[in-house]
Amino acid sequence: MRIALLSHMHHAIAEPYEGGTEAHTAMLADELVARGHDVTLFAKEGSVSDAEVYPLVPADFEFTNLASPLVRKQQQGFLAEAVHHSIAVIHDGRFDVVVNNSLSSQPFSAMRELPMLTILHTPANLDDVTAIVSRPGWTPSALHRYVTVSESNARGWRGMLPEVDVVPNGIKLERWRPTVAHTPGLAVWAARITREKGLHLAIDAARSAGMQFEFAGPISRHDYFETEIAPRLGADVRYRGHLQHRELAGFFASGEVFVSSPLWEEPFGLTVVEALASGTPVAALPNGAVSELLGGQGGCISRSTDAAALASAITRARRIDRSEALAASRRFEFGGMVDAYESVLVDLAAVPVERSA
Repeated sequence: MRIALLSHMHHAIAEPYEGGTEAHTAMLADELVARGHDVTLFAKEGSVSDAEVYPLVPADFEFTNLASPLVRKQQQGFLAEAVHHSIAVIHDGRFDVVVNNSLSSQPFSAMRELPMLTILHTPANLDDVTAIVSRPGWTPSALHRYVTVSESNARGWRGMLPEVDVVPNGIKLERWRPTVAHTPGLAVWAARITREKGLHLAIDAARSAGMQFEFAGPISRHDYFETEIAPRLGADVRYRGHLQHRELAGFFASGEVFVSSPLWEEPFGLTVVEALASGTPVAALPNGAVSELLGGQGGCISRSTDAAALASAITRARRIDRSEALAASRRFEFGGMVDAYESVLVDLAAVPVERSA
């Protein structure tokens, strides 16, 4: 099949990945190519892929969260124009099917006559998207299918879309096999460093549990880092920087416990699965999809969202055998995820489509 893969353009699809969505897009593009498909990845300049990359915004473009309302509006307009251009190219490119991995509302309305699979990585709170799909009189295209990454995330979207299937994220388990011994007394954490990821609470919980603590990830909000994280650094708390994907396997495996501390309804939590696959038990806050990921195996979920409860979960998780964590990760094998996507894409591509000349 000729597949157009539309990504979001805040960040390049390249290592070190900004987050799970970027890693997911990169691995999906490469795997579809490996399976013999002709894939074009529409993404930010600087993206790296086995697919053909069609750059849409320059590498030096940066979406600034702390910008003034006027600058933010200009940034949003620039991104919207880039998506508009990509849609025009896709229309002219005679692709068999589109995979929408973006955060844009435009594909929901401007690509109605093209077979498209939309993968919903976020909760149902994207204002531009929800404004379209909840508009009176709006109906989904018969050529569109929707999947999301967890049952907890599907609930919000099912109130606006007719059918939302669940395909859990997958990882290439062999890339995460532990190659280093864990360090007793060490807790590890990795994510984008923003308030909603709860790093400040994770640090406090690890200290309360008597653990050393190391964390990694991009500093997405410098104001948060300077006011909440920098004052918590010390001999027992160390920042390891923004690690490459290949470095994360050893980083996760080095921990006695991996701490997951989302303070929002996180749709999935890819690092939880990566930590499990590295043989590291997980202690997590009870938000979002974490109960689906752990499923009573490989980790402990805190009873509330405060540091004391998370510290208790850390203490309990330390007692879990690492073989149990490895076993828990096997439910999230990458090939199974892509098999599910590919099945939908084949069905969509088989539907006769009336295209303009």
